[in-house]
Amino acid sequence: MNASYATLIGAIDLAQHLRDADWVVFDCRADLVDPVFGQRAYDVAHVPGAFFIDLETGLSGPKTGRNGRHPLPDPASLAARLAACGVGNHSQVVAYDDAGGMFAARLWWMLRWLGHHRVAVLDGGLQAWMAAGLALDDEPPRARPATYTLALRPDRVDTQYVQQHLGRRDMLLLDARSPDRFRGENEVLDPVGGHIPGARNRFFRDNLDARGCFKQASVLREEFASLLGAYTPRQVVHQCGSGVTACVNLLAMEAAGLTGSRLYAGSWSEWCADPTRPMARGPA
Repeated sequence: MNASYATLIGAIDLAQHLRDADWVVFDCRADLVDPVFGQRAYDVAHVPGAFFIDLETGLSGPKTGRNGRHPLPDPASLAARLAACGVGNHSQVVAYDDAGGMFAARLWWMLRWLGHHRVAVLDGGLQAWMAAGLALDDEPPRARPATYTLALRPDRVDTQYVQQHLGRRDMLLLDARSPDRFRGENEVLDPVGGHIPGARNRFFRDNLDARGCFKQASVLREEFASLLGAYTPRQVVHQCGSGVTACVNLLAMEAAGLTGSRLYAGSWSEWCADPTRPMARGPA
């Protein structure tokens, strides 16, 4: 078995395996306010051999107006889409973006949800690839279609779970949004500002260093330990605005050896769609 990566991978390591038959790379670039940005950027230049996967149509399912801005897709449909690009049960998958991992981590989490272990995020993203002097191209990749057998993991919780455990000592909500949006200020993506009562704020960008790479595992472990207090990683539920940037916090915890936390995919955008649910404003 070739080298296996389950959280992060460096640019040089990825470059050394780029032509390996069992490696599949995905370009996850996106912009929350410009739905065509990712495809446009990919068409100009991307990591050689990478497939593009769109946040809105590939990493999200149909919206109802009450299930959040980026609801999870049907897992069987997601598996079929990935298999068409060559992802089999033993493939090494690498995801990258140019935004601190916020979109690549969504694909990383989703593959883990499907039961896939060999999936990693390019540390530092496209910027790290380019800083290493590695080439880009604009050629469409050649797919080697595979088959994928689902083995869904219980890595997510739903709104009912969050409601039932609100205020109890067996769940800690970590909100990955920026501090101002957490407080209910400068909300531009959702119709209501604020946060779920009892949540603590861990801005996803706090996991990155000045270069845009993830901090050392020991640093992340210390920072999350301070935030969690008496809670264990398995009691942590991650959320954000729509279940995207929350995956960065989940990835950071896994990279730090703090395993077992879960995702509330609907997040604030689903929670605030029902005005009867409790909401809070201001600091935690």
